Amino acid sequence: MPAGARRHARAPLARHPMTDIVHTLHAWADQGWLRRLDSALAAFIQQQDPQAAPAVLVASALLAQMEGRGHSCLPLAKLVQSAATLLGWPEPEQLELAALWTQLPAGLDGWVQALQACPLVRQALKDQATDQQAPDLGQPLVLGGSRAAPLLYLRRYWVYEQQVASAISERAARQQPVDHTLARQWLDRMFAPQASEPGEAGRRTDWQKIACALALRSGLTVITGGPGTGKTYTAARLLALLLAMSPDASRLKVALAAPTGKAAARLRQSIDQSLVSLQPSLGQALDLQALTERIGKASTVHSLLGMQLGSRQFRHDARHPLDLDLLIVDETSMIHLEMMAALLQAMPPHARLILLGDKDQLASVEAGSVLGDLCAHAAELRYDTATRDYLLEATGDALPACEASGSALDQQTVMLRHSRRFGTTIGALAREVNEGRAGAAMQLLTQQRDGLVWLAPQPASPEILLQLALQGRPGASASYSDYLRAIQAGPQPPRAPDQADGPGSAEQAHADWVKRVLIAFDRFRILCAVHEGEWGDRALNQGVQRALAASRLIRPVGEWYVGRPVMVTRNDKALGIFNGDVGIVLPSASASASAGGKSLRAYFLNGEQLRSVAVSRLAHVETAFAMTIHKSQGSEFAHTVVVLPEAGGEIVTRELIYTGITRAREFLSVIEPRPGLLGEAIGRRVQRASGLDFDNRDEG
Repeated sequence: MPAGARRHARAPLARHPMTDIVHTLHAWADQGWLRRLDSALAAFIQQQDPQAAPAVLVASALLAQMEGRGHSCLPLAKLVQSAATLLGWPEPEQLELAALWTQLPAGLDGWVQALQACPLVRQALKDQATDQQAPDLGQPLVLGGSRAAPLLYLRRYWVYEQQVASAISERAARQQPVDHTLARQWLDRMFAPQASEPGEAGRRTDWQKIACALALRSGLTVITGGPGTGKTYTAARLLALLLAMSPDASRLKVALAAPTGKAAARLRQSIDQSLVSLQPSLGQALDLQALTERIGKASTVHSLLGMQLGSRQFRHDARHPLDLDLLIVDETSMIHLEMMAALLQAMPPHARLILLGDKDQLASVEAGSVLGDLCAHAAELRYDTATRDYLLEATGDALPACEASGSALDQQTVMLRHSRRFGTTIGALAREVNEGRAGAAMQLLTQQRDGLVWLAPQPASPEILLQLALQGRPGASASYSDYLRAIQAGPQPPRAPDQADGPGSAEQAHADWVKRVLIAFDRFRILCAVHEGEWGDRALNQGVQRALAASRLIRPVGEWYVGRPVMVTRNDKALGIFNGDVGIVLPSASASASAGGKSLRAYFLNGEQLRSVAVSRLAHVETAFAMTIHKSQGSEFAHTVVVLPEAGGEIVTRELIYTGITRAREFLSVIEPRPGLLGEAIGRRVQRASGLDFDNRDEG
């Protein structure tokens, strides 16, 4: 919970008798310091084990709170070292926390012993004697990690983590035979030599080529890189490479997926474009058009796995695996721990899995930071001798030796390092933010040399933001007026007279108009860090709606009106819409008999495919003039406005700022309600607690 959302009245508890631990935790929940769910877990543990030590009850509540903030476990060593730092609690919470702490074990061993004595905690420390590891009796808590760094888990997250760690290690270590000579021939055809950057000696390492070579030899490859580094470009060439080298290419079954519908559509579109651009260099050697037709449309990960209504289970699992030979998943940073476990369980043993994503973006909304954990050593080139020798033979690139070669996963992880899209000020700004250089980032924003980036004058006010929404700014004219003018223009009749009365002509004209409206809407977007407060998306949605109505660009009579942008907040398989999908409310193609008007439908665009839903069937949507940066992942907009909250706080981090900046395709505007907010955020990193560690899991 953000600090600004807590009530800062001191809890009326000065002393904490051992028997009052649960009462104290409930009181903290009343104050908003914990959630009700957090203190309820401690109460459940006490009910099931009345002899549970106070440390067990406190750890249970704090574990639940950490899970709610995206952590998959509670790192006990960090908790003992500095609970206030780990939890991010400000005054007066820290005072109450310190008072409680005097009643708890002073050292790490005391906490571990208390948890080991509780029958509701499964004992699973890695360096614990086998006979001391408790059997799995369905205990709700698990003590994992190691003696030096013990981790407390909710049972299901420990299970998910074990499944992910085991599946990833096994896949990465499973080698597939490769004809090195043939691979080199095809790779040289598909990748032109890379010119060196100024100041570099010799030819530049082609990391895209390296990624394709590595993917040939294993069941898993992780490809990470920032915007414009060519992740999907690389994936397209990998598809062509597998087609060229497969002994039975005509039977190759390929699937594409991403966490959201929009990201999936972008993945398919990018791969199609890359394959088209590759065809001339290959001539008649490969029929890439046939490959494109075989891929089929990209889907959300939920749809791919077969989401079942009212259940956390999927149709595809270890017993009913997916029917495919290659799966490419984009925007992997958005995939949480539970979903990654389900995906890996559903992969057939023989199939290749390619994970694409930007490790520096925000982690998933739900618990876990899977891509970040997978790419923990991506920048270090921890390739062993066998991997370097293979890459030299297959690509011609000689990589430097590493002091410490890494795990099987490290051998299959590639970081793309050269951006072809972000040579502009936006790219430079993203790099400075990512490296934590707040001063350099502010200098880029304030100089505004090319007009591509812009920092609102201080003091920033909501009126500045509303002006951007209505008119854009000098040099960046994209605004919400664009899509509203497209709505007012209406469907255009066919140009050729002989087509005007043809079958479906009116419907096609309507569909073309809807697409123009949706494309125009995506030219501008307001992205917020938080929901609440003056600078949160809820207040700004209301403000933008009022401003557009005052300018007579919309007529918001009632909940549903023409031009209302909506974002889906809950998956609905029956309607074919998913959490995060954004659409526009427009008149349908057919006239409505009632009121002499036209019935309203919400239209959604995934790639070239339109989907519409009657507004009467939309129960879980919200207005989307403004949306959170989290929800924007997988999308990009010509003109992006990033809005920071005045209070800042623990959720406004470097990763959040970087993700917001990299949503901007052409222009970026930043609203900073008070000076220094951006610098504070750049200096604040997300460090999610996790036990995913692949250095000691090479199982061959």
